[in-house]
Amino acid sequence: MKSISLDITKAQQFLPAGAIMALKEQTVAARKGLEEGTVPGNDFLGWLHLPSSITPEFLAEVKAVAEDLRSKAEVIVIAGIGGSYLGAKCVIEGLSNSFQWLVKDAKTPAIVFAGNNIGEDYLYELTQYLQGKTFAIINISKSGTTTETALTFRLLKTQLEQQVGKEKAKDLIVAVTDAKKGAARTCADKEGYRSFIIPDNVGGRFSVLTPVGLLPIACAGIDIDQLVVGAQAMELQCAVDVPFEENPAAIYAATRNALYQNGKKIEILINYQPKLHFYAEWWKQLFGESEGKDKKGIFPASCDFTTDLHSMGQWIQDGERTIFETCISVENPDNTLLFPHDEENLDGLNFLAGKHIDEVNKNAELGTRLAHVDGGVPNILISIEKLDAYNYGQLIYFFEIACGISGQLLGVNAFNQPGVEAYKKNMFALLEKPGYEEETKAIRAKLAAE
Repeated sequence: MKSISLDITKAQQFLPAGAIMALKEQTVAARKGLEEGTVPGNDFLGWLHLPSSITPEFLAEVKAVAEDLRSKAEVIVIAGIGGSYLGAKCVIEGLSNSFQWLVKDAKTPAIVFAGNNIGEDYLYELTQYLQGKTFAIINISKSGTTTETALTFRLLKTQLEQQVGKEKAKDLIVAVTDAKKGAARTCADKEGYRSFIIPDNVGGRFSVLTPVGLLPIACAGIDIDQLVVGAQAMELQCAVDVPFEENPAAIYAATRNALYQNGKKIEILINYQPKLHFYAEWWKQLFGESEGKDKKGIFPASCDFTTDLHSMGQWIQDGERTIFETCISVENPDNTLLFPHDEENLDGLNFLAGKHIDEVNKNAELGTRLAHVDGGVPNILISIEKLDAYNYGQLIYFFEIACGISGQLLGVNAFNQPGVEAYKKNMFALLEKPGYEEETKAIRAKLAAE
């Protein structure tokens, strides 16, 4: 099968001669540091060889549980936040029919995501939607105490037990959690839920190829075998012994850091396929949470083109030149749709008659890239053959390994997220959570002083 391809020529022209090759030695050292486990955060490198460690027996177990839930439930609710839902969401959205949840299909349960916000209206509307329906819950949380997910799981567990009884509910709940500790593990063991383990050495944003992502993806009827095969192929292509010039992840990491060093502080991930919207959301967490530390880091943003050309296009074309674009281009659509001829031609579009819609889209993509480069925006192009599980697996591992390398080039620990805890501390203090009494006093005094 065809591998993804990387074209940096429209980025390289904005850099001083030799700027990317100047980072070769450092990039090779970063890749070696990941391999040897000598980098900061080395206790969270379990994702590095995860694809090649996945066995057919493990995949069979995941698929068996998924098929059981699919056979019993009209709706499957995935409860998780951050890396505990974005990986699964990006794959499911990318590889499913865009309108399949609007059409009742007894063979395919609706996949719904919750536990990623604390919106009362959202949760109320979800509970109303689930009334009278047989639904299953996949509760994804290493600790079981993450506020958004724990709050949602308690609501859903209570509703499910009320609707079908405690004994039947037990077979409709699956926990994806820590092997030994935490509230979610304690609950799963006490209630007798089926469970899968989140590896201790894999952080949430790198966990899409663990049960965190694979179980929900399998529940959506997507081929997780091919997803893993694609990731395995990219793992080989980005191996430590692959020369720098042949390693696409190393070249991408070096290019984006060379741009950063030359004043390009914002990277916009671009796509021309609506199905890639949530892929960009996953990518933003991957790079934002990994690199935004020590007052450093490329800010990860995204746009869906051509849609956002009618909102953000002006800023990208003529705004401050602190940005660069990375475009994911899909070579072949899954379907064929030709533009029709119209005798009256009131819209003036008969020049498109007989053309594939994708041909129009591809020319919009090329025309935009040319315009943005002319406007001073460096462009990196990543091309994949088509949107399928194999190519998604490639893309996932490509960006994971590139992120690991890039973090070392920036000089940060790419595998922790200390800044995420700041809002939680304030929230718990304001809610007067037991154990936060001193913080509650301090924050109330601060608010009063303001």
